[in-house]
Amino acid sequence: MKVIVVGCGRVGAGLAALLAAEGHEVEVVDRRPKAARRLPDSPRIRFHEGNGFSRAVLRAAGVEHADAFVAVTSGDNSNIVSARTAKETYRVPIVLARIYDPRRADIYRDLGIPTIASVRWTVHQLHRMLLHRHLSPEIGFGNGETLLVRSEVPAYLVGRRLTEFDVDGEIRVVEVTRAGRSLIPAHGTSAQPGDLVTFAVAATALGRLRGFLDKELGT
Repeated sequence: MKVIVVGCGRVGAGLAALLAAEGHEVEVVDRRPKAARRLPDSPRIRFHEGNGFSRAVLRAAGVEHADAFVAVTSGDNSNIVSARTAKETYRVPIVLARIYDPRRADIYRDLGIPTIASVRWTVHQLHRMLLHRHLSPEIGFGNGETLLVRSEVPAYLVGRRLTEFDVDGEIRVVEVTRAGRSLIPAHGTSAQPGDLVTFAVAATALGRLRGFLDKELGT
């Protein structure tokens, strides 16, 4: 995959290093020449000085042949302009942008540009780390509004149908690992001792899930 990363701060440089280590070709764009010092010495990474919305700079980075484009500078406006240029002018298949103002994130998502809203994601992460430390998400979706969480079934729930654990619009059992084997639960599947259950849960419902799982202990 050929990826253009606009912004060579800690996020951009870290992403470029990770992609290069996985064998991808990475073109990094930043208006500060000193930013290149953050990058590892890799033949798979090329640095370009300039603005990420400059067509001349983007063409030099090979935007016409890019498989993905990621804008992660420190400015919302720069990220959105460069992301829209990549998507609308050069038709890059995958375009992502980092947005600090979550109110803007929703607007640009409607334009077909998935965004990482740093503030919203950080709030969800801090909330989880403070109040739900033992519920460790396997993966998050969007900006952290929906999570996959795994937990062993408490003894007091053994024997009950897994569909009883669902809360419409908030919590749903999507997988069970039983004796080392994974299965998608049917409507009548009951919980057994030692079951490791995967829940799809709204971030706002983590407290409800925690109370549900901790009921036996009274915590």
